[in-house]
Amino acid sequence: MLAFLHFSGLRTKQSALKTKLLRSLRSLAMIGKILLLAMTLLFGCSKASSSKVGAPNILLPQFEGTVHAPEFPTGVAWLNVKKPISVADLKGKIVLLDFWTYCCINCIHVIPDLKKLEEKYSDELVVIGVHSGKFENEKNIDPIRQAVLRYEIKHPVVNDKHYEIWNSYGIHAWPSFVLLNPQGRIIGTHSGEGIYELFDAVIQKAAKYFDEKGELKKGIFETYPEVMKDPNSSLLFPGKIHATNEGKLFISDSGYNRIVIVNLQGEVLDRIGSGQIGSADGSFEQASFNHPQGLYEHEGILYLADTDNHAIRRAELKSRRVTTLFRDLNSPWDLVFHQNKLYIAMAGSHQLWRADLATHEIRPFAGSGREARIDGPLNQAALAQPSGIDTDGRKLFFADSEVSSIRQADIDPKGNVETLVGRDLFIFGDKDGKGEEALLQHPLGVSFYEGKLFVADTYNSKIKILDPNTRESKTFSGTGKHGKENGERLQSTFNEPGGLDVLKGVLYIADTNNHLIRTLDLKTEQVGTLDLRNLNPPVILGEASEILRPALDGPQDDSQTPQADVIQLTPIQLPSGESRILIHIHLPQGHDYTAQAPSRIQWRVEPPESLHLLNEESQADPSESQGLIRLDVLSNSGAGKLLLDATIYFCHEKSKICFFDQIHARAPFQIMDGAPSEVSVNLDVNLPS
Repeated sequence: MLAFLHFSGLRTKQSALKTKLLRSLRSLAMIGKILLLAMTLLFGCSKASSSKVGAPNILLPQFEGTVHAPEFPTGVAWLNVKKPISVADLKGKIVLLDFWTYCCINCIHVIPDLKKLEEKYSDELVVIGVHSGKFENEKNIDPIRQAVLRYEIKHPVVNDKHYEIWNSYGIHAWPSFVLLNPQGRIIGTHSGEGIYELFDAVIQKAAKYFDEKGELKKGIFETYPEVMKDPNSSLLFPGKIHATNEGKLFISDSGYNRIVIVNLQGEVLDRIGSGQIGSADGSFEQASFNHPQGLYEHEGILYLADTDNHAIRRAELKSRRVTTLFRDLNSPWDLVFHQNKLYIAMAGSHQLWRADLATHEIRPFAGSGREARIDGPLNQAALAQPSGIDTDGRKLFFADSEVSSIRQADIDPKGNVETLVGRDLFIFGDKDGKGEEALLQHPLGVSFYEGKLFVADTYNSKIKILDPNTRESKTFSGTGKHGKENGERLQSTFNEPGGLDVLKGVLYIADTNNHLIRTLDLKTEQVGTLDLRNLNPPVILGEASEILRPALDGPQDDSQTPQADVIQLTPIQLPSGESRILIHIHLPQGHDYTAQAPSRIQWRVEPPESLHLLNEESQADPSESQGLIRLDVLSNSGAGKLLLDATIYFCHEKSKICFFDQIHARAPFQIMDGAPSEVSVNLDVNLPS
């Protein structure tokens, strides 16, 4: 679970004030205990307490609630509905708000529980997904739509990219849940996984209570599920790809719950799996999977990570039989074979595991289980959702997606974990460079080839190349924009590539959200698309006849900021010619910046021709200059606005409690003769109310 403290702001905007207490596991543990205690007291529905409570009407004060649910903001994008939803639309229904972000493995884990609750209480319950994205890529509506389709989410989903709903409910962690009664009042909150039994008990009692009062409106709440743009796509959200020296490509066709085997010309050689979600062993036609990911073939045996079944499966290619090797794991996302052992990127437990195929023993290999980026001895290091893995025979290279890093672990059990590039949980971006200078955004795949690592920099929709020795990372292919353009490698486009492998000088890429396999010839440096011949979907999609439509009522400009969030600063005057603007960021007294989550301020001018910014960079980390940013400018005449957007992380110097604030400010300016050559702009960072 990704967690941080959260409070409402002091200004007219609702500031997204968060904290990641990276250095204080004790504080996080205490928060968890308080939340668990509060949940037990509020609902009175744990197994121990329910056996003592007796009659449901003892819970009457809790079910009635006292706090009305805040209204959903206007001008935000919705999915799976015909029109935006209001709190009034939900009257008569029990409502469960699911605060999630689609990168989060814990959020993915609760989706099956939500589906079970929706099925059991189809007449009484409405689930609403509130998508409050962590990564910049996750704040755009199209990637959210793709995630909704990928995980077969049918309930309404709202894009809370500016944390407006998150703020109004005081949420602090992904995933979190708020339960509303049929009168639109809050009756409980909870954070974390394993929610089915907890909410099943509460919803069952609440439904009976309000039904007896005549306040429960039974019947299925109408939704309008999103549909595929191309319902006849040969592949559906392919996750990983594995190439063998025999000229075979193994593709985890995750959305269709199967494995596809093709040759290098795209001709289908075989299929593994019926296409139905399940965990059945048996023949290739009888076997079933649940969103499989990582693959590795060795001597006629295909090993695969059956991710949502939390299992490692085994497919014998000659006899065409599937068996299960290991069960009850925690979202295995990728694997690699070395010396009769499988090394597994176990995303759910934030670890690497090792399975000995001779003894059938499986156990953690690297990572303490704590979610963080901490280097050191294998069993003491901390990982954060490893999702791609490969090896050169001495090192395990892995994509540690939640810390947007590429890391390596020694195969020697006495070895260490080291970070090659990337920084931490809330530090990400798209920047070439060495070590911590380089920034990625939620990478999911790695492939080692001729001394270099190719990286699927997933949320940047790019392919990077990394030298493990120098730790230098560079963009190898992709513009960073979503698309499926072929051609010269730096002009081509992808859409959240998830896996990749190299064979005979060609890089094969699982271009997940494009539902394609792409090729990148390392000699000609040309990107193409593999033509998969005679490959059809295994099942017919229920809503396949419709066309993908734009999200309802959402602003199409993803950079748009709600007007209520903007702070209007005092107008400034600038002279013609060169001058300097000093931006002073003032933290609350007794607080300082934190190195654990570097701050950022960005600037631009509207209209662009009104003022020429001489600084080469358009953003900076104010903690490096103690809150003083110098902008050198050149002007002739006219007027305009200086636009400032800042994310500031700061901690109390004594208590070490941390917060963050998002500031959107505008400073009008006018060019006038005789104005001072140096002016100041002040931004105040406020403590939560």
